[in-house]
Amino acid sequence: MLSGQKIVVVMPAYNAARTLRQTYDEVMAHGIVDLVIVVDDASHDETVAIARTLPNVQVEVHPENRGYGANQKTCYRLALAAGADIIIMIHPDYQYTPQLIPAMTALVASGLYPCVLGSRILGGGALRGGMPWWKYVANRFLTFVENFLIGAKLSEYHTGYRAFSRQLLERLPLQTNSNDFVFDNQILAQIIALGCAIGEVTCPARYMPEASSINFRRSVRYGLGCLATALRFRLARCGLAQPIVNHQSERKTPV
Repeated sequence: MLSGQKIVVVMPAYNAARTLRQTYDEVMAHGIVDLVIVVDDASHDETVAIARTLPNVQVEVHPENRGYGANQKTCYRLALAAGADIIIMIHPDYQYTPQLIPAMTALVASGLYPCVLGSRILGGGALRGGMPWWKYVANRFLTFVENFLIGAKLSEYHTGYRAFSRQLLERLPLQTNSNDFVFDNQILAQIIALGCAIGEVTCPARYMPEASSINFRRSVRYGLGCLATALRFRLARCGLAQPIVNHQSERKTPV
């Protein structure tokens, strides 16, 4: 709880048994998180068994692998149903440091930003943390093109460390987004389309063998999806495509 607001951390998990407990311990060490929700996307390891031993953790298991975007949809639906005022997503692979949770939460709780991103690019933490050079180059290229097409100035669109206000998540048509990795880009494009400000904080990153990652082939597909999302945003802004968010019929995320 912070400033009278309920804080819920969501963790979209897949084969995170080796790092889940460490991530959880650091998340809860701050004393402001009321609930952790772990959504397991049909892991093949002991992720679910470990999650069920942790206090103040709600565990949801997908019977089959539905994809990273589908996992987030479940995370946010359950967080809203639990009465969360502020929702923080962090991957349980310990790539992102939970030590930023108080700062990110405070930025949302204060009303300054309805969305805050933990950026690996600000401060140069990505390369120092071991991000492969080809991923770094792809990140910078995609971010440059996306900023140009969308008209924003974000340092990156691809971080898996995010904080949201309840009011913002309820306005987003999350169920219309992809069930795959491009969900991350679609949700940011929708936030910008609503005219909402996005804050960023510098986030050190760790690239370890245990950290989740996608292979080169899926990365290419993800990159093309990011470009398609940005292009659709620009076409919609020019009146050449349907709006990515219908302001007149915004529907709340189902709880």
